[in-house]
Amino acid sequence: MAKSQVTFNKIEKEKKRLKKREEKQKKKDARKAEKEASGSSGIQFAYVDFNGNLTDTPPDPAMREKVEAESIELGIPKKEDRIEEEPAAKEGKVSFFDTSKGFGFIIDSVNQEKYFVHVSGLLDEIQENDKVTYELERGQKGMNAVRVKKI
Repeated sequence: MAKSQVTFNKIEKEKKRLKKREEKQKKKDARKAEKEASGSSGIQFAYVDFNGNLTDTPPDPAMREKVEAESIELGIPKKEDRIEEEPAAKEGKVSFFDTSKGFGFIIDSVNQEKYFVHVSGLLDEIQENDKVTYELERGQKGMNAVRVKKI
């Protein structure tokens, strides 16, 4: 004789499903009874006024603004329309540079911050104590000096 395929878990799931169905039917009946008792027309509408608040009265059509579909921008504007800020060249002094390893550090003349510089970011050859102009880019471990030129 085979064992029954109905397990305790299946029975519990079925009970929950039936209970949920009964609760849904009760709510539906309660809404129907309330509608008949109050004599309302059914579903209530909510409108949004010009300030963004919900109201039960429809907005005045005379105050409606006409919006051109072409004036709505979706997404990012085209590159030629965007105004891009040119990164300002900063000035500083080379505090350390190892030519054999190809890296060093530049100290900013304004805020005394140290920035890493790699030989790949150089436009001119530099040595320690040279005054340079550079731009900053975010690197893996912080800000890096790039496009470094000797003054």
